[in-house]
Amino acid sequence: MKIVVPDDFPMVLTGSPAERQLRTLGDVTVYTERGAEQETELVRRIGDADIVVSLRAYARFSESVLTACPSVQMLSIWGTGTDNVDLAACRGRGVTVAHTPGVNAHAVAEHTLALMLAVTRRIPALDRDVHNGQWPRGLLVQLEGKTLGLVGLGAIGCRVAILAASFGMRLLAATWRPDGGRAAAVGARHVPIETLLRQSDIVSLHLRLTAETEAVINRERLALMKPTAFLVNTARGRLVDREALVEALRHGRLAGAALDVFHEEPIAVGDPLLALLNVVLTPHNAGMTQEVIDVGLAQTVENVRHFLHGAAGS
Repeated sequence: MKIVVPDDFPMVLTGSPAERQLRTLGDVTVYTERGAEQETELVRRIGDADIVVSLRAYARFSESVLTACPSVQMLSIWGTGTDNVDLAACRGRGVTVAHTPGVNAHAVAEHTLALMLAVTRRIPALDRDVHNGQWPRGLLVQLEGKTLGLVGLGAIGCRVAILAASFGMRLLAATWRPDGGRAAAVGARHVPIETLLRQSDIVSLHLRLTAETEAVINRERLALMKPTAFLVNTARGRLVDREALVEALRHGRLAGAALDVFHEEPIAVGDPLLALLNVVLTPHNAGMTQEVIDVGLAQTVENVRHFLHGAAGS
């Protein structure tokens, strides 16, 4: 079997125990240079692969890519999201898709809480001012007693609920489909998204990006939020209408936002978000801890092993 990793940039797999395990499963080629975000280059790299191990969401497996690479039998994705994969096209071609849900839940949940604290307590701005010889004063926002609205209640959302409860926050949850009792299990009240947006002091997004959830936080829903409220997004940038968010932040209709994910990554020079002082930004690295990398890569390779064993037994 020819196994290709088209997108080990920045490098996480190369030189790891997971790479050594992967090389026991077939003829492995690993690309460590950027370029897999370009469709023609991605096709060149995986054109004759039987199995593709993808590590970065910027490599997009569209119908045209899959058509150009008919040998591909399996995609093993490192990460939870599969929004960079045309799942319908994979089903139509019999391509197996595996991912690693839940492995980064605790790390992303911790980062979510860190962003909440950073934006509500203005930590980046205060740190910058003190370094510049200033001694700023002013009121900060306390999490205790505030209402946190969780939009999405998968592994990450549930973990955020548990962590936020220890701060004494009131919890609301809105899910895209029936929650099956998950909200009650973590001490949250399940409500419609419109109710959540009206009542929450902080709204945190934990949905998968699909055709249904793209721009779920649109202009109309942003208008429901309190002008003193904050939006936190560690899920996917396109869950939010970017122009509407910038407008709300710029005109004081929202107190602030903390974002780890963006419509374009890396965020473009000149993006209006960069000019806003009430925004905290991190470079889509909420899940980038050594623990997550080790477990996630091992599971990604194990998914390949399971596929090969299944193919051998069929």
